[in-house]
Amino acid sequence: MGIVVKKKSAFKGLLLPENKITAKKPIEILPVPEKVTIPLQQSIGAPCEFIVNRGDTVKAGQKIADSTSYVSAPIHASISGKVSKTIKVVNPIISTIMDAVIIESDGEDQWVELKKLFDIKKSDDFSGLKKIVDSTDKKKILKKIREAGVVGLGGATFPTHVKLNPPPDKKIDTLILNGCECEPFITSDHRIMLEYGRQVLAGLYIIARTITPENIYIAIEDNKEDAIRCLEELIIKMGFEDIFKLVSLKSRYPMGAEKTLIKTITGRSVPVGGLPMDVGVIVNNVATSKSVYESVIEDRPLVDKVVTVTGAIENPKNLLARLGTTIDYLTGECGEVGSGINYIIIGGPMMGISIVGTDFPVTKGTNCILVKEGRVQVEQNCINCGRCVDICPMKLMPLVYARNVKRGNFEVCREYYIENCIECGSCAYVCPANIPIVGYIKTCKSTIAKNNG
Repeated sequence: MGIVVKKKSAFKGLLLPENKITAKKPIEILPVPEKVTIPLQQSIGAPCEFIVNRGDTVKAGQKIADSTSYVSAPIHASISGKVSKTIKVVNPIISTIMDAVIIESDGEDQWVELKKLFDIKKSDDFSGLKKIVDSTDKKKILKKIREAGVVGLGGATFPTHVKLNPPPDKKIDTLILNGCECEPFITSDHRIMLEYGRQVLAGLYIIARTITPENIYIAIEDNKEDAIRCLEELIIKMGFEDIFKLVSLKSRYPMGAEKTLIKTITGRSVPVGGLPMDVGVIVNNVATSKSVYESVIEDRPLVDKVVTVTGAIENPKNLLARLGTTIDYLTGECGEVGSGINYIIIGGPMMGISIVGTDFPVTKGTNCILVKEGRVQVEQNCINCGRCVDICPMKLMPLVYARNVKRGNFEVCREYYIENCIECGSCAYVCPANIPIVGYIKTCKSTIAKNNG
């Protein structure tokens, strides 16, 4: 049986204009900024606390904040320099105020000492790499991942060391590496697969070492044929052909959503309110896999991120940016923005968040900066057409949510399983009345969480 498996799906989804205008643009390393602003909460779970003080000198890769909570991930300095001050910043993604630290660069980019176990860029001794991984204890692997601050880089930012250490009663038999990147405009994962394929596959091998699954799949949409070919060649070259399977999927939105992907590949349905581990599956993003490799083999903490800067901008790019770099610094590297700009979105057009100021920094969850042109849509009354119900990948009733949130009937939404919504935005996309359904859903979920908190 070949490495590449083409998989058909009963999932209908949306066929969206792809607008992958940066798909052919190699990743450029962004110059080190003069200063960075690093928020203390960049993952799901408990926020971190400072372990440095104002006036301290730090090196790139040095831990500057941590938490005693298990569900958390430490924060590291992304540049070398001096801690100039601590501030409060508003996180536009979750509408909360967070503590942050500002580090002013010394212009030298000095790093903490890194103990690299293998140089994957220079060596083809992949059997030697496997021996290193196989001889490393699972607890040590998880500790390295945790200490490097690795989180889910597909956007969810769940601490990776927690995900890879499921409870003993959760038997994981399937591991899926998500390279679908189904949302329009975004190409950061696509470029990572093309340019860091070795690291991605080695990271996947390390992840598999922690959970020992029976089946390992790499899922990629068929609009990324070059990435499929690239990883197929690397799988053979690195000797993974007996354990990894590449799954080519039809390009539909939101194919890359975790629950949709699991259903398509395994036929299993994650229960309402449940997690993938409840059906024996763990899903990781390709960028996360790359960071797992860097943390375990290169001793390198998560201090930078590949970000697609695209849309109505002069020279769209894929940029490798240090965490804490401001959004306006990234857009400034890509030339002039269009004259008819209405807003800037962190993320893609379907699930991204529109922001007002551009001084917010790149965080672990940032994968795209979309400069968007277009008319502001005016919300109208629901006409009960049912399009949102037909298109929902989770088979929910979005029109019920919008209607009841307006009336303050949050518990009614709960009765209709609102907490199972993946907030993909398909419902709002097809709504002829321009109702911002996802906004209402987010409001409802937040209210329910506060009431239960």
